[in-house]
Amino acid sequence: MTSVTDTASSHEHDEHHHGPAKGLMRWVLTTNHKDIGTMYLWFSFIMFLTGGAMAMIIRAELFQPGLQIVEPGFFNQMTTMHGLIMVFGAVMPAFVGLANWMIPMMIGAPDMAMPRMNNWSFWILPFAAVMLVSTLFMEGGGPNFGWTFYAPLSTDYAPPSTTFFIFAIHMLGVSSIMGAINIIATILNLRAPGMTMMKMPLFVWTWLITAYLLIAVMPVLAGAVTMMLMDIHFGTSFFNAGGGGDPVLFQHIFWFFGHPEVYIMILPSFGIVSAIIPAFARKHLFGYTSMVYATASIAFLSFIVWAHHMFTVGIPLIGELFFMYATMLIAVPTGVKVFNWVTTMFRGSMTFETPMLFSTAFVVLFTIGGFSGLMLSIAPADFQYHDTYFVVAHFHYVLVPGAIFAIFAACYYWLPKWTGHMYDETLAKVHFWMSFIGMNLTFFPMHFVGLAGMPRRIPDYALQFANFNEISSIGGFLFGTTQLLFLFIVIKCIRGGEKAEAKPWEGAEGLEWSVPSPAPYHTFTTPPDVK
Repeated sequence: MTSVTDTASSHEHDEHHHGPAKGLMRWVLTTNHKDIGTMYLWFSFIMFLTGGAMAMIIRAELFQPGLQIVEPGFFNQMTTMHGLIMVFGAVMPAFVGLANWMIPMMIGAPDMAMPRMNNWSFWILPFAAVMLVSTLFMEGGGPNFGWTFYAPLSTDYAPPSTTFFIFAIHMLGVSSIMGAINIIATILNLRAPGMTMMKMPLFVWTWLITAYLLIAVMPVLAGAVTMMLMDIHFGTSFFNAGGGGDPVLFQHIFWFFGHPEVYIMILPSFGIVSAIIPAFARKHLFGYTSMVYATASIAFLSFIVWAHHMFTVGIPLIGELFFMYATMLIAVPTGVKVFNWVTTMFRGSMTFETPMLFSTAFVVLFTIGGFSGLMLSIAPADFQYHDTYFVVAHFHYVLVPGAIFAIFAACYYWLPKWTGHMYDETLAKVHFWMSFIGMNLTFFPMHFVGLAGMPRRIPDYALQFANFNEISSIGGFLFGTTQLLFLFIVIKCIRGGEKAEAKPWEGAEGLEWSVPSPAPYHTFTTPPDVK
């Protein structure tokens, strides 16, 4: 019987399922985890470029004071859609794609537990994304109320396209929940004999915990948008104070989803970096058990900190104190992780190939984002920071190095495994350094303009902020154009190039795709004797 990690066998596996389904239909009907993982990754990259193009419009408008390129209304649509597309279209599907590709191989499973549902959960995404983007072309324009879509702005004053936006969010949520159920079922039921929970690679662990977070919070988001729908069309007053509702209720519901969502976008990164740093330090990961517990602690704490986004809405002092201290507490397990990565690197035989460069940048820059988050957690200080560019700087320092850099690291690390070819290391290093410089040029100055009082989500600003905004825009254009180089590197790697070794990273332990025993016998492909 062919090994499940053999790329050729994945196509045999598909042929067996659908007969000779050729060309396009192979991709439409496939139940193969590798094909579906590939589709998720390509989809997320297309959405990354789409959301990135919107960011370019935002930075072009903010290049200098005064209104020069777009109308304020369209600027608001761009800020809203940029956030929604990056979160639901780029980062989350990319992580699900990596999970699809790697988890079955890491645990010695023949495929995902529910292959047909896997196919369905992917194919919902393009339709949801098209619906979301199509709102921009509808009468009255697309959503213009920020990616957090606070009521009553998103209910009483919303454009007619909001109904389609709500439906798109529902579909994206359904896809996420199905993907999460599949991942949990796969990890709990299809591990190779001898692979106990505490022997699983950390990427598998982080995704298991992430999947539980998804199942817990996506229905909360569904509830929020359903209540919006009722307020808009059916005369209810969930968020309308005139009818006995409360606009602040929306914020509580949204952030009860939104804060765990932030960790959904970061926990898989922790797993990726925990696979890459040991490989390029040529050492086992320091503190495996503490990493598992730290991940679980972060997931638990993420549910009890949501109102730190709401210090300025008038919550009681005791509430401010609780959410302040609970938020600071998250720094403890996060610090455990950072110290473990640093200790893994300490006195290791490190080499700095591109995956390691992105991972090291992840550790350093994510820590900066963590420190500014700690500043934001201080309730009395947050009254000054709230809704300024300081917040924008903070969450981009968490999400760009934290999610995007980790995804790049994973792609470079596993591309040889996926394609059988090595990518162009020189070009990849250029991609890293241009991304690194562009990212810091874009977001570091935002700390300063934020502390000086520049509010976020505005198309114009006072003259004293002009220089820093110019630097931010130049950095943004640099970062954005660099991603076209990444596209070139990946296509070049897929089309050919130097053949990859079985263990492409010389001296690396190869822990991430070896399992202690053969894959278990299962009943949903050809038995070994019927070839």
